[in-house]
Amino acid sequence: MAKKRLIVNNLIFVADQHCGCRLGLCPPKPTKLDDGGTYRPSPFQRKLWRLWREFWDEWVPKVCRGDPYAVCQLGDAVDGVHHGSVTQVSHNLVDQKRIAKKCLEPVVAACEGRFYMVRGTEAHVGPSAQLEEELAESLGAIPDAEGRYARYELWKLLGPGRPKDCALVHAMHHIGTTGSSHYESTAVHKELVEAFQESGRWGNRAPDFVVRAHRHRYLHTEIATEGGRAVSIVLPGWQGKTPFTYRIPGARQSMPQFGGIMVRCGDEERYMRQRVWSLQRPRAE
Repeated sequence: MAKKRLIVNNLIFVADQHCGCRLGLCPPKPTKLDDGGTYRPSPFQRKLWRLWREFWDEWVPKVCRGDPYAVCQLGDAVDGVHHGSVTQVSHNLVDQKRIAKKCLEPVVAACEGRFYMVRGTEAHVGPSAQLEEELAESLGAIPDAEGRYARYELWKLLGPGRPKDCALVHAMHHIGTTGSSHYESTAVHKELVEAFQESGRWGNRAPDFVVRAHRHRYLHTEIATEGGRAVSIVLPGWQGKTPFTYRIPGARQSMPQFGGIMVRCGDEERYMRQRVWSLQRPRAE
C-alpha cells in the first residue's frame, strides 16, 4: 500500500546547528553532562539562541501566514568529534545529542510532527550519520521509504491538488564550496543545472527548488522555466566562526551567518523567503 502524502503548503529549512560545539546552538538553561557536571552557554550562544527563538516565534508564523508548515533539518545538527578540534562542549556524543534534542524538540512540537531530517557530514555525525539517525528517531522524524529517520535526501511535493500542480523540492546537505567569493554562486547554480540535466536524461520532472546546506552561507540563484522559475538555494548555519574558518579563503574575512528559509506553494504561487542574520565585525582597537 502506497504511503499517503503529507499535504502542506509551507516547508521551513534550517541546518548546521552543530550542537555540542561551544560555538554552536545551545539552549539557555544548563545542560547536564554524562559525568554529572553541567554546561552553561556562553554569551555568544545566548545571543544565538535569541535569534533562533526569533526565527521560530516571530518570522516563521509571519511568513507562513499562520498556516501549518513542515520542517526539514538539513544536516549537521550535532558537531561530533572531528578534525582534531577541541571546541566541543564534550567529546561524549550522548552529551551532544542531548543538547541537540533540547534545541529541536520545541521545533517538532510547533510543526505538530511534520518534521524531516536529512543526514549531514560523516565527520560530524558519524559513519552513515549514526548519531543523526539516533537523534531523528528520538525526535519522531518522518522516516523515508527504507525506514531511515534521518534520510540522505528529501524529495517533497508542496501544495494541494495533483502532483503536477505542486512545487517539487529536492533537499540534500552537501554542496561544493569555493575559496573565492568571486565564484561563490558557481556550485549553487551548477547544482540546479545538473538537476535539470539528470532529470531530462531519464525523463523525470526537474525540481522547482534545490536546497542545500553545508557552507553556512546563504545564497540563491534562479532560472526562468515554463512553470515560472526554478531556484537553487544554500542555507546559512547556526554556528559561529571556529578556528578552522580563520584559515579558509573567503571565510576568514567574513562574519558568520545564521537563519533559514521557507519554500511555499499556494493555489497560484511558488516562491521562497529567507531570514538571514550576521554579526558586526570586531571593533577596531
